[in-house]
Amino acid sequence: MNDLSKLEVRGIRDPWKEGVAAGWSVIDASQLNEDRTIEADVAIIGSGAGGGVSAEILSQSGLRVVIIEAAKLKSTDQFNMDEGEAYRDLYQEGAARAAKDGSIAILQGRAVGGTTVVNWTSSFRTPEQTLSYWQDNFGVTGLSRGELDPWFEKMEKRLRVSKWAMPPNSNNNALKNGCEALGWGWSVIPRNVDGCWNLGYCGTGCPTNAKQSMLVTTLPSAMENGATLVHSAEARTLEHDGTRVTAVVCNALDGRRQATGKTVRVVAKTFVAAGGGINTPALLMRAGVPDPHERLGKRTFLHPTTLVLGDFEERVDGYYGAPQSLYSDQFTWRDGVDGAIGYKMEVMPTHPGLMSSLIGGYGSLARTQVSRLPHYAAAIAMMRDGFHDESEGGAVELSKYGDAVLDYVLNDYVLEGLRHSHLKMAEMLFAAGAQSVRAGHGDMPFMSSWKQVKELIPTLKYAPGMAGCGSAHVMGGCTMGADESRCLTDSDGRYHHLENLYVFDGSVLPTSLGVNPQLTIYGMTARNATRLATRLQA
Repeated sequence: MNDLSKLEVRGIRDPWKEGVAAGWSVIDASQLNEDRTIEADVAIIGSGAGGGVSAEILSQSGLRVVIIEAAKLKSTDQFNMDEGEAYRDLYQEGAARAAKDGSIAILQGRAVGGTTVVNWTSSFRTPEQTLSYWQDNFGVTGLSRGELDPWFEKMEKRLRVSKWAMPPNSNNNALKNGCEALGWGWSVIPRNVDGCWNLGYCGTGCPTNAKQSMLVTTLPSAMENGATLVHSAEARTLEHDGTRVTAVVCNALDGRRQATGKTVRVVAKTFVAAGGGINTPALLMRAGVPDPHERLGKRTFLHPTTLVLGDFEERVDGYYGAPQSLYSDQFTWRDGVDGAIGYKMEVMPTHPGLMSSLIGGYGSLARTQVSRLPHYAAAIAMMRDGFHDESEGGAVELSKYGDAVLDYVLNDYVLEGLRHSHLKMAEMLFAAGAQSVRAGHGDMPFMSSWKQVKELIPTLKYAPGMAGCGSAHVMGGCTMGADESRCLTDSDGRYHHLENLYVFDGSVLPTSLGVNPQLTIYGMTARNATRLATRLQA
């Protein structure tokens, strides 16, 4: 089952091949021989969680919708579980996106369907503590758990979200066993899958259409409703008069993601920015939209994530099976909502390409680590950033070429959380039966006892670049809330300073979430897009 040639995938439908053959309106900008202008009622910039959900809802209302996506269309029969090809084709900057100082690797999707095509399917409702914090500190209204739960329920039904019923793979089982041995809580993760084959390579695009990403759900639905997809078209700026947006101007991109010299200009009555954290703030910066309090790109959060490896005598084979099926909230709220930084514990798949880049080392050490890869369990901890005065997140900037750059500094407040998580995950893996453990720190080797780890980690220097850190969750940069001196959008997603611009993606989140973000974006977008559709039909 680990070789795609052994999978009987030829009988699986590719909705895009069938749809294009049936007449769907799909424009490949890389093939344009001249500039193109398209008119619409609503232009949606981005096709991920926010763009996909809004495209379905707005097109169902009879509105002419144009979806703009920088990535090239790639669908079912082109997903072959090849890490190198997937990272090159389906991730921002070829999976090399990172914070400005290089201390945080950022895995963010770049595909028709956005990150939903390559995420690991974990689907959590937004914690009540997070929503209450937004209401109390940012004046967010209409988004309490009671008000959002019907929208979560709607999207869970739409995307087949349910707790994973199959037994966890050995990688996830290590979390369960360690937590139980220590008396810590754990639970089963809800996943947005239907008929999952349990292959494990969710991060390379699902070759069986089991993952209910936007690529195989809301986007095909929008296309059936008459929407137009323009792919290989990077939105570079918005035309506006300081009050209203009139058009979005895009560069056509070739197969190497280079501008061809042709442009696509989409003229519309209403615009939805849905490029995600980092990309949406960067677009609005390039466009010079009104930002009187200079808040664009500020408060961008990452759930900075740490890694601890456990080396087990028996094989773990953490590259097979559902990547994430169990979690622990034992330390998510370890010091209340706004005390010392908390973190959610999960595991990550041990795909060879991904892991060999993360675990580091060189020469004999690198060779030894790769040879032991089948025996590694990989625990991760996601820092819940944004709930403390010393956790303001990062700031999106523009390079001299106008491209997005995220300046996110791992300060002492966040670094304390990294150290704490290394200790607790090491303890958990030893409790699960690991024979040796290594935390993701440049000065820490594999160690054979919890006593050794407990003595060493407090002595290590924790600084950016020394403590390995990554992220797969980008949030914030267009903060929502009532106070216009601190926030850029209202609770319905409308940009405070432009009448017809809406932001429906993770960039509106005032803090990180403390859970994997896709279901939050689905539910909030379903609410806000439905309200927008009603408004536009009035």
